[in-house]
Amino acid sequence: MAVDVQTEIVIDLPRDEVAAYAIDSSHAPEWYANIESVEWETPAPPGVGSRVAFVARFLGRRLAYTYEIVDLVPGERLVMRTAQGPFPMETTYTFASRGAAATHMTLRNRGEPKGFSAISAPLMAASMRRANRQDLAALKALLERGRPLSGA
Repeated sequence: MAVDVQTEIVIDLPRDEVAAYAIDSSHAPEWYANIESVEWETPAPPGVGSRVAFVARFLGRRLAYTYEIVDLVPGERLVMRTAQGPFPMETTYTFASRGAAATHMTLRNRGEPKGFSAISAPLMAASMRRANRQDLAALKALLERGRPLSGA
């Protein structure tokens, strides 16, 4: 059973500022509750082919995985994939302007769990949806309260 979870939020900042901050995976531990650490395996700035190692906790388990950026349109879209472990995943961020000073951001996670993980796919999807909502709310709060943005 495939897992496909999409979450959306509007952040009251211009699209380029939100996108620049969100696509820099170095910031992930600041707004993703489950991300414990991030380490770039390739030199910054992020681009197609860049690799980023993450350590996270999800459903009580420690997960270590590496994402590779497979698509990047600055200010508009980031797509990362991992093929490792029991749950290969693709994560997509999209950004669209809402007027001059707001951004509609979408976070989508999809994958095809293998082995035992396939049995728990419905639980995983529900937990992922809840976590993604909380993470996007944390990102919104962080950015709207004036967190200095990279490059800004």
